[in-house]
Amino acid sequence: MAEHPRPLHPAARLFAAGALAGLALGGCAGSGAGPQLPPASFVASEEGPGEEYVIGPLDELTVFVWRNPELGAQVQVRPDGRITTPLISDMAAVGKTPNMLAQDIKLQLTKYIEDPLVSVIVNKFAGTFSQQVRIVGATEKPASIPFRANMTLLDAMIAVGGLSEYAAGNRARLVRFDRGSGKQSEYALRIADLLKKGASKANVSLMPGDVIIIPESTF
Repeated sequence: MAEHPRPLHPAARLFAAGALAGLALGGCAGSGAGPQLPPASFVASEEGPGEEYVIGPLDELTVFVWRNPELGAQVQVRPDGRITTPLISDMAAVGKTPNMLAQDIKLQLTKYIEDPLVSVIVNKFAGTFSQQVRIVGATEKPASIPFRANMTLLDAMIAVGGLSEYAAGNRARLVRFDRGSGKQSEYALRIADLLKKGASKANVSLMPGDVIIIPESTF
C-alpha cells in the first residue's frame, strides 16, 4: 500500500517558498532592461555591403565622366543639398544613392554629348540622420557617427572613446526604428561587460539610425 507523502513542516514550506522567489528574482535581474540582440562577431566573417549609401549634406563627391574628364569634378554637397558641376548647376544630391545621382547627371549631359558614362564616388561622408549612429549619455565624447557596413557596438564605442568614469554601461539601451512597421523598439546593452570583461556575446550588430543611450550610475 502506497504511503501518502508527509506534509512539510511550516519552516520547510517557508524555506522552499523563499528559494523559489529568489530564483524568480534572479531570473528577472539577469534579463536586463529589455530584449537582447543576438551577438555579433568581433571581426565580420564576410565583408558584404550594407544598405546603399544615401548622400547627405557636406558629403564630398567625385563625379567622373568617361572620356570627358573636363566634365567631371570633385564637389562638396552644399547645405541646401545640391551640387554644381561643369554644364550642370544646382542639381539635387541629398537623398540619392551615388548610382541615382550618376544617372541624373548622365541624363543632363545627354543634351551635350552622346551616351555619357558617369560614375559618382563618395570620398568623405557625413550621411543623413537616418544613416548615422548616435551615442549619447555617459561616454567620453557623445557623437553622431556615419554608419558603415558590418558596424558593431564595439566599433561605435571605440569611435566615442569608451565609457565615462561614472557610466552604468550595463544599463545602456539601444533604440531602433523599424521603417517597415513604423515602430520603435528598445534593446538592453551590456557595454561594461563588453569593454571591461571582453564579453563577446555583448557585442551586437548596429543598423543605420540606431541610438545608443548610456545612463550614469546612481551611486
